[in-house]
Amino acid sequence: MPFRVFFTTASFFILFFMRFTMWKNFLSLLFLAALLTSCATKGQTGLGTGAAAGAIAGQAIGKSTEATLIGAVIGAFLGYTVGNEMDKADQARITSAYETVPDGRASQWVNPNNGNKYTVTPQYTYKNNANQDCREAEILATVDGRPEKIIQKACRNQYGEWVAQP
Repeated sequence: MPFRVFFTTASFFILFFMRFTMWKNFLSLLFLAALLTSCATKGQTGLGTGAAAGAIAGQAIGKSTEATLIGAVIGAFLGYTVGNEMDKADQARITSAYETVPDGRASQWVNPNNGNKYTVTPQYTYKNNANQDCREAEILATVDGRPEKIIQKACRNQYGEWVAQP
């Protein structure tokens, strides 16, 4: 979900729900956060949850629409930052597997922040048409209790960094 669309939607709902009591605001924002984050990345989940929590905190502290909106913006920023860093940590481990793990051997870890489990097994190494070093890997991930299997290809760019290929 684009960042601007989220804030436009979130701002509308926050202003709309300000007409109700604090309890109804709390339940509505909690529902909105769950709805917005149900099929999202960790960064988007953090953004939605942070916005809802920030709006609630802003309303409780400032008891005004301005305080609610400021709380939502600050909460969204902090939530997105934390959620996105968790995504980056897992991606860094996958990149490390491309760099260091021999073909056919597995690298496993559990993300301590969310309990998600990963196993990355590079399958083979090859050169593509642009003469870049490339690897294909099988990634087995258990995210929120659901197992997923992904076959991912990555090639070294001109700086020697592994970049996932479409």
